[in-house]
Amino acid sequence: MSSPILNQIGTVFIPVSNIEKARDWYCEMLGIKVEGDIQFGHLYVIPMEGTGIVLDSKIYAKDKVFRTAAFHFNTENIEEAYCYMKEKGVELISDIEHNHYFNFKDPDGNMLMVCKC
Repeated sequence: MSSPILNQIGTVFIPVSNIEKARDWYCEMLGIKVEGDIQFGHLYVIPMEGTGIVLDSKIYAKDKVFRTAAFHFNTENIEEAYCYMKEKGVELISDIEHNHYFNFKDPDGNMLMVCKC
């Protein structure tokens, strides 16, 4: 029997405390222009290639942030990405591990990862 559920991830929801500040921080971190509106007062869909990211202030609670990275952002140059984040003053949680990835936190404390593709 084939499944009606696709082997694809559509969107990842990230809990954030302040939707406007989070929108601006993520767009700046990704080097993309802020596009579109905040929906329903608590959702912002980040313009992504591939799997989507939705920032959601309605689901935020300090004890509900990602304590481990649930996904990673891709990079072609891990050293350049690490230096970029360091220069931006982002809270880096690890150095570059195995010449392949590093972890960092967003302003709300969500653990995120950048990984060499």
